[in-house]
Amino acid sequence: MPRSPAPGSSRQPRARRPALRTLAETAYARLRDSIVTLRLAPGAQLTEIELGRRLGVSRTSVRTALLRLQQEGLVVAAGAAGSGRARVAPMTTDDMRELFLMVGALDGAAARMAAALPEERRAAIVREGEAINGQLRALSGGDASDIRAAQDLDLRFHRCYERAAGPRLLAKLNTLHARRERYVRVYTEALIHAHGVRESLDEHGAILGAIAAGDAGAAERHAAFNYRNGLERYGRLVAMRGEQETWK
Repeated sequence: MPRSPAPGSSRQPRARRPALRTLAETAYARLRDSIVTLRLAPGAQLTEIELGRRLGVSRTSVRTALLRLQQEGLVVAAGAAGSGRARVAPMTTDDMRELFLMVGALDGAAARMAAALPEERRAAIVREGEAINGQLRALSGGDASDIRAAQDLDLRFHRCYERAAGPRLLAKLNTLHARRERYVRVYTEALIHAHGVRESLDEHGAILGAIAAGDAGAAERHAAFNYRNGLERYGRLVAMRGEQETWK
């Protein structure tokens, strides 16, 4: 058993070196952010050696981070097993359809739970959501410099009532959140350029109206409807631009 310093001693316990998992988590967080914000484009090649050099961490830490990102669907293996190569997962209509339907169902369940809260808590959610919607409406003029702000606001809108979900549902939403965010960023940019934000904002308003009224069934339906319509709007965009693995 390690001995404690003698009473009155000025010697301090030796600081532990940073744990490997801490370095891996740092690498994971930085790579995840680059992928989600599209700084690393869909299809971009990733190698453990190059990433380790860029991030200032060991190849083992990078490998651990890439495995976690692969489990989340943001990275896919490339080359033979053990080659140390991967690539950023492509963005396809099939992937988005499955993802949005899954998230829409969970988001709808969260809206249902929010609508079942006491009136005071529902009112707080509605105030927050209306404030976010107002900011989104102000950005709907199409200024490219506002696109990132609009993307973040759209994500914040859904979060304002998803936080009402139970821990297991919220954990599942968090798992899917990064994959969803990549599409939302592209999708929101297209909406702003096409002046198509108003339709989505009206759907947001319907969700908030149902939560305010305490109508759990309507809140769930409106939230799921918002995601299904998002799929249709995205589909029109892909039809115009074409589907590419390196689309960003």
